[in-house]
This record gives sequence, C-alpha cells and structure tokens, in this order.
Amino acid sequence: MAIKLIFKTAIILSIFCSCKTQNILESKVEINNKEAFQYNANYQYTIRKDDKISISVSGEDAMSVGSVYGIYNSNEVYGKWLLVDADGNIEIPKIGTTNVLGKTIPEFKTYLKEKLKKWIIEPVVDVKVLNKEITILGEVRNPNAIQVDKDRNTLLEMVSKAGGFEFYANLKAVKILRQQGENVLVTNIDLSKETNILNQNIQLYPGDIVVVPSKKYKEFDKRVSTIIPFTTTITAAAILLGAF
Repeated sequence: MAIKLIFKTAIILSIFCSCKTQNILESKVEINNKEAFQYNANYQYTIRKDDKISISVSGEDAMSVGSVYGIYNSNEVYGKWLLVDADGNIEIPKIGTTNVLGKTIPEFKTYLKEKLKKWIIEPVVDVKVLNKEITILGEVRNPNAIQVDKDRNTLLEMVSKAGGFEFYANLKAVKILRQQGENVLVTNIDLSKETNILNQNIQLYPGDIVVVPSKKYKEFDKRVSTIIPFTTTITAAAILLGAF
C-alpha cells in the first residue's frame, strides 16, 4: 500500500515538473536595435495625440488653462487642461483652434508668445504636458506607469522609482519599447554584469515601455513550493499505513 502511494506521488511530481509555461514578457528572438536608443543630446519631447496640456500666461487667467501663475493649479484633479484631439488640435482661449501635433514645447511657447502679442506687450508663457509617463512592467516591485517631468530619464532611475528588481528578474533580457511614428522600436539590455550597468544605463523618453521578464525557473519554484507540502502529506500517510 505504501509503495503504491509513493509511486503515485512520483507520477504527480513528474507531471508538474514537465509542464511548461511561456513567459509572455520574454521573447525567444534577441533584438539589438541599440542604435535607435543611443544618447541624443538634442532630443526634445514632441506633442502627441491625447496629450493633456496646460497653458499658463502670467497675469492673464482668461488666457490660461491650468495656470501655474493664477488661482488654478495645473494638477489634473482640477480638470484644467487641453486635450490634443485625433487631428492634433487644441482650442486655445482667444487664439482658437491650433494644431500642436509634433511641436516641441519651446516651439509651441514661441508660437503662443507671437499670437499673444496682439493683446499683451511681453507675454510670459509656460506650457506643460501633464501626462508624460514611462511604463515599467514585469519583475519589479511596483510595476506601473510612472509620471515624469523631464524629457530625459535613465533606465536605472525608472527601475528605482518602481522599487527595484524582484528576485526572479531576468537581467540578461531587459527590453525597451519605443513608439516612433507608426513603428515600435525594441532593444534588449543586459544588466547581469556590474561592468555593463553604467554602460547600459540607457536614456529613456516619455512614452517608453520597459519590460523586465522573469527567469525561466520562476514557475518551477512556485510549483515546488506547492508540491512539497502536498507530497510530504502523502508520504507521511504512506508511512502510517505501512505501519499497519
């Protein structure tokens, strides 16, 4: 009787251990498009569809939306922002419909100043994109979309804001995805060696997605933690039955 139970236990173990699960965050094809992710000192964020924009004109609340100068705060909680529509347009007080798609913040500020000179001698203008973010997924403590104010952010800075890597993080296959027009650029980053960390501390832009896959044995470890108490109970039962 005891032998039969132990034999059954061995079969159960072999079934669990032979099962395979696919890590959806890890691709089997290595991608090395690092040229597109190299440091670019001239990079500036360009306004995109669905961006939430605040416009502040000093001393002119009637011309501002989410003004940091007036009584309104630019925080989204107050609902003071302009949404870039599917055609890349926003409705600016007094100025009207304006296409801002693809404009950098300095370019847009220059445009506003020129338009506002019709009513203000020396307009002081500030523009902010309120929903700039970098998304980090996978084996980090707090996977999330992280709000960023800067145009340039580093990979390790974002990992730190996500709470750091988890135990099962596969540092050899960290991936970064970046939208460029209609295309998505992807690169693999190896952070497994200390000498590579600073060299691979890649510059991230708003809109980038970082994917940290798990090591292959994570699922096996999870199964073992479930199987061991189960098999221990069966083995104990087999020993007790064998005693009779």
